[in-house]
Amino acid sequence: MTGELAFPSGFLWGAATAAYQIEGATAEGGRGPSIWDVFAAVPGAVEGGASGATACEHYRRYREDVDILSTLGMPTYRFSTAWPRIMPDGRTPNPAGLAFYDRLVDALLDRDITPVLTLYHWDLPQALQERGGWVERDIASWFAEYASTVHTRLSDRVTHWTTLNEPFCSAFLGYGNGVHAPGVKDPQTALRAAHHHLLAHGQAARALRAGGATSLSIALNFSPALADGPADHDAVRRFDAVHNRFFLDPVLGRGYPADLRADLAHLDGLEPAIRDGDLDVIAEPLDWIGVNYYAPTRVVSLADPTEPSNCPLPGLRGMSVLPPRAPLTVTGWEQHPASLTDLLVHLSEYARTPLVVAENGAAFPDVVDEDGRVRDDDRVRYFAEHLRAVHAAIEAGADVRGYLAWSLLDNFEWAWGYGPRFGLVHVDFTSQRRIVKDSGRFLAEVATRNAVPAGGHSFTPGNPVTPGRRADR
Repeated sequence: MTGELAFPSGFLWGAATAAYQIEGATAEGGRGPSIWDVFAAVPGAVEGGASGATACEHYRRYREDVDILSTLGMPTYRFSTAWPRIMPDGRTPNPAGLAFYDRLVDALLDRDITPVLTLYHWDLPQALQERGGWVERDIASWFAEYASTVHTRLSDRVTHWTTLNEPFCSAFLGYGNGVHAPGVKDPQTALRAAHHHLLAHGQAARALRAGGATSLSIALNFSPALADGPADHDAVRRFDAVHNRFFLDPVLGRGYPADLRADLAHLDGLEPAIRDGDLDVIAEPLDWIGVNYYAPTRVVSLADPTEPSNCPLPGLRGMSVLPPRAPLTVTGWEQHPASLTDLLVHLSEYARTPLVVAENGAAFPDVVDEDGRVRDDDRVRYFAEHLRAVHAAIEAGADVRGYLAWSLLDNFEWAWGYGPRFGLVHVDFTSQRRIVKDSGRFLAEVATRNAVPAGGHSFTPGNPVTPGRRADR
């Protein structure tokens, strides 16, 4: 369905996951509780009362999952390490936790799969939440210590490092509207938490760089704002400032946008959190930016610029979010691949840093048929259209280095529980049986058609990924 589109030499293909969503084994190997363990235990917090306690049992079945990646011809795997598994109290290393990631990385390298490691995908140790969590400024140094611990252990085999995944979600959904862990509902608190996420990113990036890291990134989730006409230009600006530029601009060394600071002036949240030197730390140079894209957001301006928005992002006023337009995914997200093209072209010009599509995917109502096959034609079509969108962006000059599908496995989808299925691989959460879906086969064909020689993968100029070595453990 993509024809014979040729992607640039060295373009990276792969899939992504996150620790809490797939690992399970939340009480094994010395792992401590995370904020998601605690949040999921709150009645009504997660659909169906679900949690990540079992998830996909990846902690036990990681070799099977790596074999599936290899069978699919996916040469890259983006995964996250669980802070509470590596440091149960948030500060003290746990040898058993580190050993698990030794085994996972070695299994990947045994199959010539390049590991891309994300240090934080929302599973903060509960012990640190009890000390203030992301609202406590000291968390920046705690995170840098954690990052250094993981880097010291795995940097002989892992080249690509991502500090945070989607700080927008963990700050604004976790501390703003409370639909994610830890369930706090306060806009001022959310703004402080967001700043401390970025400060933690900067301190961790400096620590990794001091340890010799040469391929550093952050993964940000972008939602382009769409409007029907010029009258809604200010709605586009307001939404873009809070959703997108709040996190992107400081990372690029531009500080918090002036219009954003003016829009948020009525909240006493962001400004008191910023101290001298913070923005310099946050602006530690990066080698690439992870672009997580799922859907655009349609917006409209309100007559009264001070009227609160129906969008629950902290501080938004003077605009409303409109319903998405069909076709929609199971999660109610609009399918609009042209927005991905426009986003990648814009970001490439705006950031002037290599880009990797670090997450892109969709949930549909998958069914295992009587032949034991998952014919997820909607997802195949979704991937085909979005890959064409990525290719169009590259043709237009965007510096895009790779595409990582979300997700390798059906998994625990946060507050949605186990309802939405995003995986290339169907998981029966009772038997833990894995079935590669038609979409998985489709992406495998695209990746194989655009394969590059072993050791030839590179996110950054002059920085090829060389095969690592197994740990002698």
